[in-house]
Amino acid sequence: MARRPDRHAVTATAARTVERLVALDAAHGATAALPAVRRALRDFPELSGDPAPARRRDVDRVAALAELSEVVGWILFDAGLHRQAHRANTRALTLAGRCGDRWTERLTLLNHSMLLTAAGDPRGALETAARVTGPRPLPARVDSLVLIRQAHATALLGGRRESRRLISRARSRFLDGLSRHDPHWAWWIDESELLGHEGWVLARLGDWDRALPLLHRAATAPGPSYRHLFGAELLAALARAGAWTEALDLIGDLAPRAAAIGSVRTTRTLADAAAGLRRGPRVPASLKDAAAHLLECLPAPVARSDRPA
Repeated sequence: MARRPDRHAVTATAARTVERLVALDAAHGATAALPAVRRALRDFPELSGDPAPARRRDVDRVAALAELSEVVGWILFDAGLHRQAHRANTRALTLAGRCGDRWTERLTLLNHSMLLTAAGDPRGALETAARVTGPRPLPARVDSLVLIRQAHATALLGGRRESRRLISRARSRFLDGLSRHDPHWAWWIDESELLGHEGWVLARLGDWDRALPLLHRAATAPGPSYRHLFGAELLAALARAGAWTEALDLIGDLAPRAAAIGSVRTTRTLADAAAGLRRGPRVPASLKDAAAHLLECLPAPVARSDRPA
């Protein structure tokens, strides 16, 4: 009869897998991390099967698996696999609930709110973000992320004044700084992350004078691979604002690096912006040619209905 894996060994292995996935995603992007995600799903059956109820002695193991499922959900989302990301998020919430890991639950809800916004369900995104709060005040960095998620969704719903108020409050809360109450994952909510989302929200509202400088600062700051998204959102904003010279310069910078972008969210945004520039009746011919070149440089698209990871 096969022996059950030692729960301490499972906990340690899951924690190492989380570290490996986060490092892969930060260095090379979600698509580069997909093979490791597939291995994790094979190695940890509880990420795809029905998880057993957590006994007191299993709390650490279940918490490690919840965190792993949250990371898997994030990578699947950034790789453009929304349906599979939804399942991973649901599993992470189930596991986190069974072991009482409220912080992993909150991070998963914040990720899922972003997924729902990207999928065109801003009301669902707002409802999901609201579940992060509780009877006690959130630490500043976590609260700022909740406000960012709410600002994006509210902008999509047409709430211009409220969206501006929310993103302004997000900056205010961010400036309150880190504290000992922040969860261990709050490290990535830094100035560049805030700048990028602030510019992105303002771009959704068509406030180009404020949005473009913020997106430019976020796009040119050093950071993990997934922040290429801010460069893509900058190109989309430049195209919508009719800033042809700046868009041409940005494509010249992006095109040589486009093939190595490992975020499907980013490549889809770039492809949409480039396709719009090619069709635009007032777009200069040189910019149309550059947009066509950018489309040729991008990796092959991955459909949302792609096979499960």
